[in-house]
Amino acid sequence: MHKSIILNDICLYFPNKICFENFSAQIQSGSRIAIIGNNGSGKSSLLKIISGALQPSEGKILNNENIVFGYVPQLVYEYENLSGGQKFNKALSAAFALRPDALLLDEPTNHLDLKNRKSLLKMLEHYKETLIIVSHDAELLRSVIDTFWHIDNGKITVFSGKFDDYKNELFRKRQNLEYELAVLQKEKKENHKALMKEQERSKKSKERGGKFVEQKKWLPAVGDSKQNSAEKASGRNKESINEKRGSINEQLSALRIPEILKPKFSLTAKDIGSKTILSLSGASAGYAGKTVLRDVTLSVSGGGHIAITGDNGSGKSTLLKAILNYPEIIKSGIWDVPAARDIAYLDQYYGTLDNDKTVIETLSETAPQKTHAELRDILNGFLFRKNEEVNKKAGVLSGGEKARLSLAKIAVKTPKLLLIDEITNNIDLETKEHVVQVLKQYPGAMVIASHDAAFLKDLEIGHFYYIISIN
Repeated sequence: MHKSIILNDICLYFPNKICFENFSAQIQSGSRIAIIGNNGSGKSSLLKIISGALQPSEGKILNNENIVFGYVPQLVYEYENLSGGQKFNKALSAAFALRPDALLLDEPTNHLDLKNRKSLLKMLEHYKETLIIVSHDAELLRSVIDTFWHIDNGKITVFSGKFDDYKNELFRKRQNLEYELAVLQKEKKENHKALMKEQERSKKSKERGGKFVEQKKWLPAVGDSKQNSAEKASGRNKESINEKRGSINEQLSALRIPEILKPKFSLTAKDIGSKTILSLSGASAGYAGKTVLRDVTLSVSGGGHIAITGDNGSGKSTLLKAILNYPEIIKSGIWDVPAARDIAYLDQYYGTLDNDKTVIETLSETAPQKTHAELRDILNGFLFRKNEEVNKKAGVLSGGEKARLSLAKIAVKTPKLLLIDEITNNIDLETKEHVVQVLKQYPGAMVIASHDAAFLKDLEIGHFYYIISIN
């Protein structure tokens, strides 16, 4: 690509929503850019704007008409009979056939297994033309990107550098702002202490002045002007401190560093113990006329967390469904699994949520013995704090909100065994951090099927089972 693409005061609006405003940038040939931000922030739309497939609400894109774009969207609807990974590979091959000057990929690793992820990352590392990716995949962001466009709060912030440098910069800014808040709090206390001291001094001065006035009726009381001056100064200081604090809180909010979730589970590690929760020996599973898994042997004890990995179609989801006793699954061998009431299942589509139930109704149905106040306290810990948030129906929640509500259900009624199926496929970086925070503290046995190596590393998973396809 011989020309740079110029974005001139680009704005994107939707009904009742500002995604971003007045963004200008120059995309040089060979740039390696990641567009990041929460789900629904406008990342995919910005990718389409750059390619010319979507017009911005305001502003102009210059020099993109002579550029050949290879664009692979997040959801590929062609090739209906193929798996998600196969669809992506087919679409990527079609994009490369254009010999593009710029490759635009929307969440490229979402449905790729470990082998295909590795191949894609290697290819992107050696790709020499312009690369612009929408992604929440930390491994991809670390290995192939050097510029980040972060969409948040109606604006786009640009950071040049590596992904870990970007995250460290955000936390450094947060630490500095929190230090400033602590200094202001100390200043506020000292200001209040000084005022109290002056009021005490003034009170004693008035008492002395009052005795003197009783003797000399024509003399005015003393000490009032000094106290008034101190109160005015204290009021000005307080106003200044409140203004500074408001400004710092706004800056902290703009950083959008994920809040730390600290769930309280209804079961503890002591309750669950260390005995074997799940045990399979010589286990096979499949469907009528088709065996998918054969001779599987594994065990998980209380508090044990294991990962199930393997290529697409190897049978990871089938294994989880077999543990859940799905009626369509035909099993043989030894399957020693907990009772259904002691198992919870969490998948990327949040299928256990009832779309017609509100957030508070969902939790109340899970734990009917809890009071409304107790449920609100639990939801508060999962960032559902306002009345309008707890009264929203599950069907209209964002992906991040659905993930947090699903985790709240697990906290309020903690199962002995938690099964997780590709939970990170469609969640943004902020939600992924929340999921990691909660699952690291989960006290029971956990079996997690995932192709996301960075996610499994963050969870500190120690035991891996790799499923080899028998078909």
